[in-house]
Amino acid sequence: MNAIIHPQALCESENVGEGTRVWAFAHILPGAKIGKDCNICDGVFIENDVVVGDRVTVKCGVQLWDGVRLESDVFVGPNATFTNDRFPRSKVYPEEFAKTLVRERTSIGANATILPGIEIGEGAMVGAGAVVTRSVPPNAIVVGNPAHISGYVTETVSAAIEKRILRARNIASTGYRRIDLSVGSAALYEMRVVRDLRGELSVAEFEKELPFVPKRYFLIYNVPSREVRGEHAHKKCHQFLVCIKGSCNVLLDDGNSRDEIRLDSPHIGVHMPPRIWGTQYRYSPDAILLVFASEPYDAQDYIRSYGEFRSYLKTVPGDPQDI
Repeated sequence: MNAIIHPQALCESENVGEGTRVWAFAHILPGAKIGKDCNICDGVFIENDVVVGDRVTVKCGVQLWDGVRLESDVFVGPNATFTNDRFPRSKVYPEEFAKTLVRERTSIGANATILPGIEIGEGAMVGAGAVVTRSVPPNAIVVGNPAHISGYVTETVSAAIEKRILRARNIASTGYRRIDLSVGSAALYEMRVVRDLRGELSVAEFEKELPFVPKRYFLIYNVPSREVRGEHAHKKCHQFLVCIKGSCNVLLDDGNSRDEIRLDSPHIGVHMPPRIWGTQYRYSPDAILLVFASEPYDAQDYIRSYGEFRSYLKTVPGDPQDI
């Protein structure tokens, strides 16, 4: 082992990667596997059936029990608590402890509690003190008890786009406008609006103004405000989203960049091409989301795992018009 073990630490495992530091009063049992360049801080306890990836930081006072898996570049804050038995009794053990998987680049805040048998998706952020009772989507930010999604980690800020949307709401437009987003070939559309004393009318023509001719539509409504929809990508299908009543947030992710748009006007739409991971959340109680799709329903066209989505982008060449 080329790990650096403090003289007051007890490291019984021989599977500790090069460059990893194990600090005072940490205890690592023989079966544990620890990757390279990790930082295992004071007072950490790691049980046998635990796997820790590379460049992981585990702060003071954390216990990693049997069944915990931390992928590379994970941060675990001080006194965060993992569990591995939903119905614990003294001296009564399950046949197998539940597995908890924390995907790469996730951060878990101080004093958070993670229930067993769940997955925390890649790049997620768990707030300090959160009690996580079910799986967390990739890149989600969760807070509270029980934890709920408060937002998503994005590399880009759509403030300028939001300002243009606000301005568009106050202008009676006779045309339409496309605003390119920072994610692949995704775009925001301002549709034509006609206003008079009888009310307002929003209109656009497929093929002429909008990016494809739809073969299917569906409506999403009566969504509890904390629930998340979408969380998948398509291989071939284009989608066009319009919140015709109320509001919701749309998160777009091309595997490299993410952007988030709030849809809260019936003359604002988002074109989501294939090979884009899409998520919708923060639905208002009265929200109705109308989605046009370029293809009939095909279960084989869906990519429902974010890890599979990232792998698909690397291994399957895309149509340049869709990237």
